[in-house]
Amino acid sequence: MIVDAHLDIAFNALTEGRGFDSEPAPGYVVSRPALARAGVGLVFPTIYCSPARSGGPKVAGPYTYATPREAYLMGRAQAVYYRSLGLDLVRDREDLDAYVKGWRRGRLAGVLLMEGADPIEDPSRLGAWTDLGVRIVGLAWSRTRYSGGTWDPGGLTELGVSLLKAMRRKHLVLDLSHMAQQAVEEALAIWKGPVMASHSNARELVPGERQLAAATVAEVAGRGGVVGISFAGGHLRRRKSASQPAGRPALADVVDHVVHHARSAGSAVLPRSSARGVAAVKPARAEVKVT
Repeated sequence: MIVDAHLDIAFNALTEGRGFDSEPAPGYVVSRPALARAGVGLVFPTIYCSPARSGGPKVAGPYTYATPREAYLMGRAQAVYYRSLGLDLVRDREDLDAYVKGWRRGRLAGVLLMEGADPIEDPSRLGAWTDLGVRIVGLAWSRTRYSGGTWDPGGLTELGVSLLKAMRRKHLVLDLSHMAQQAVEEALAIWKGPVMASHSNARELVPGERQLAAATVAEVAGRGGVVGISFAGGHLRRRKSASQPAGRPALADVVDHVVHHARSAGSAVLPRSSARGVAAVKPARAEVKVT
């Protein structure tokens, strides 16, 4: 079974009309039929809402929020969309074990992941989201009320510390992807629960706070966590210059990030030349377990 640890299914449907149950829209590759054909059996569908004040690219057009209440309503709309799909949600270890044991090609289930925690209006209201099936929370995309994030660095806020405590009480997983480096370090200093980075590549290969530093990968590995590779071109290849793009990425670039993460985690891996030699026979999606 292939696992895809980050898919903005509801966001894409509600902002761009790219329905999940039909074939992929032109220029895209993800839909339920496409995932089934590829042998993907488990996905982490996201609840993602774009902040209107983001200093980064406006990925959502007018579909942005300016207040916690707006974020909450947008997030709930995405949760309703997932329910309308009839997508089975894995809520605990027992669910997961039963699903894996009975899985057959063509079946698809999800572990609900919130990317950017602003839809949680207050840490005291986290239970409403866990009741809906949320099991993984990333505190930031760009900056949120909880944490510094991509394009807008900074640490945890007081509210962010409170949210981490609430997440621990609910036995949730912390997702470090998109959190700013200061926030990552502050979170790991106090977080005692399970941790992952759902889609973060190697900062040493492609610089920028959106990527994970080797020391962070090592820390996640030491805690038995998981790091997933992003297939976005800008995350895989360094730009040649400020005005010159990096060029079209290849599967070998994915392998480079996998190998780098594995080495950061202390794993024995193939030499770089050998890894590139087998890239052609690797699956087109990668999930790196760095224990």
